[in-house]
Amino acid sequence: MSDQVSNINNSQNDQPDEQAINQKLDELIALLAETNIDSDKARDIQQKLNSAIENSAHGETGIDALRQIDTENASRDDLLDEFSILLSSHQFDSESSKKYIRAEKGANIVLMVISLVLITLGLAMIVLPAPPDFEIYTIFYFNPNDGITIMDLISSLIVLSGIYLLIKSIFKFPGTQK
Repeated sequence: MSDQVSNINNSQNDQPDEQAINQKLDELIALLAETNIDSDKARDIQQKLNSAIENSAHGETGIDALRQIDTENASRDDLLDEFSILLSSHQFDSESSKKYIRAEKGANIVLMVISLVLITLGLAMIVLPAPPDFEIYTIFYFNPNDGITIMDLISSLIVLSGIYLLIKSIFKFPGTQK
């Protein structure tokens, strides 16, 4: 049986690394065929083999590998096949999903805080009186002593960017996650 497996594997793969892997796999199959192992030992061997295959997945974490699925313009059948392969090759547990969700929530909270600081800073720049050095140029005069200056326009841009970041952190759009 191991000769059949090695013939099939050697005909499919001509690369030196794969030939060495196939040779060692054939040796393992022959050794397992000769020895008498119980179900516990077989399960341990299978877990070791699965963990070795998972560790050789080019350093991708499970969630990063799933993000790379939808990068191509592939058909839904191909995407489903890739998704099933990724699910079988990466172990997802509740702890890794909780870490991912916590990281996403943490990033959203930081983005909300930054946006609130920007809004507060922009409004404070508009409302509080500024020294004459900062009043660069008055665009529109309300009266001879007051009007809309360039600093007011910059402050309103800061407020608008804070509002944009706040809206973006509250409502996660599906197209923005990559």
